Amino acid sequence: MEAITGTSIAVSIGVTLVIGGGAAILTGQAIAGTWRPVWAMVLACLGLGLADRFLVFALFQGPLFLVSGYLFDTAVLMAIGLAAWRLFLVANMVRQYPWLYERTVPWSYRSRRG
Repeated sequence: MEAITGTSIAVSIGVTLVIGGGAAILTGQAIAGTWRPVWAMVLACLGLGLADRFLVFALFQGPLFLVSGYLFDTAVLMAIGLAAWRLFLVANMVRQYPWLYERTVPWSYRSRRG
């Protein structure tokens, strides 16, 4: 793991999962709450990946321009953010249009018209 991210596992978990993951969840909720498409979430996660690499560099003297670290951190943040985006979007659809849609599982909904 240290060869990929350039830092220890504890730093990667703390910065990427705790701080960055929380930001990715809030970003996913904000983007889904304003009815923006999935590509907006992908672009936001690219920026979150840059912020994550900067925090690792500034706080823990990790390498700033490590491509594998950026790709790994961004992939983790993108997975968290896209999951939050989808969950919140489904919740919005079911809550705002209850006569049209019903939730099937947390990730999906279907039309009530059958």
